[in-house]
This record gives sequence, structure tokens and C-alpha cells, in this order.
Amino acid sequence: MLIIGLAGGIASGKSYVAAEFGRLGAAVIDADRLGHEVLRNADVRDELVAEFGGEILDERGEIDRRALARLVFADSLAAQTRLGRLERISHPRIEALVRQRLDDFRAAGYPAVVVDAAVMFKSGWNRWCDRIVFVECSQETRIRRAEARGWTRRELLDREARQTPLAEKRARATDLVDNDDQPSAPLADQVRQLWAKWGLDAEKYRKVREML
Repeated sequence: MLIIGLAGGIASGKSYVAAEFGRLGAAVIDADRLGHEVLRNADVRDELVAEFGGEILDERGEIDRRALARLVFADSLAAQTRLGRLERISHPRIEALVRQRLDDFRAAGYPAVVVDAAVMFKSGWNRWCDRIVFVECSQETRIRRAEARGWTRRELLDREARQTPLAEKRARATDLVDNDDQPSAPLADQVRQLWAKWGLDAEKYRKVREML
């Protein structure tokens, strides 16, 4: 089973690239969604409240992810420390879920699995990947897309400052796709070209996927 890691900036379109690979027959692991799942665990919630206080809870007593993000992604040394504490609590649990998904998909006979994780390099999960695809997209395009989702420019820049630098992600990638406003080729075509380059037959694996 080929393991494909995705890298790129916030709002670069990694989820769209993952979806295109999914249409060709790959399974997809969205680490952000697994992180949301982890935050719903009672033991994690209790640990985080002990670390950061009840201000991170919403009216239902669940973790308010926006409130937590404001604490850990602010532009301050204190926020960096808080982010480190959050990662020590959450990352091992997320990693365990990613590993389990990889085992499950391998056992199910998937030809490839895409791991979409903003912390790909920071967490060291790139060591599991056979290929790393960097999603190219200009900062201004990404900011515009993020603002359309309700983010501010400052939120994007502050959060991205806590991630592996984009230049390093790009340098460590094995492949690249262009997902800017006017890409060199349609995104679906670029993904299909990579799939073929890696020796994966789209039609064959689409049929396999339909059988699973």
C-alpha cells in the first residue's frame, strides 16, 4: 500500500487534493478530523481543562476549538508554551488513531492511502510516507480563501507561524501540484498524472474501491 502525505499552507486546498486521490481509489485519513475526535474524549477534555481552565469549554461543556485556538496560536511566547502543552496531550492520541487507520486500510486491500495532516513534519509522520505531495498556492490566494471561511488574515498568519515553514515543506516533498487560482493544469488532471506515474491504475482501483 502506497502512503501519500499531503503538505502545504493553510487553505492551499489539501482536502481537495485528498478528495481527488479518493476518487481514484485511495483511502483518506484527515488528521484534523481525528484531532476533533480526540478533543471529544472525556479524559482529554479533563486534561485540557486542568491545563487551560474552564474558559476553553462551550455552553455544553465540550471543548470550544476556537477558544482553544485563540490561546495557543496567539503571537506570544506564552502561546507557544501553551501549544506545546496541547500537543503533548493530543498528538500521541491522534497518532494512535492514524496508525490504526493505516492498519485497517492496509488490511482492507486499499492500493494507497492519503494522510492529510498540517503537522506532518512537526509530528514526524512523514516517516511513514512513501510520497509527500506539496500543494502549491500563493499566500494571497490562501488568505482570500481563509477569509471566505470566516478566518482573519491575522489568524492564518499566526497559526501558520506555528507550523513547519512552507519552504521546508516544499523542499522535503517528493511531488508538487498547483492549486492556485489559475493552476498550470486542472487539479484533477495533475492528481491523475501522479497516480499514473506511481504505477497505479485508476480504473482498476476504482473498481476495487467500489467492492470494499
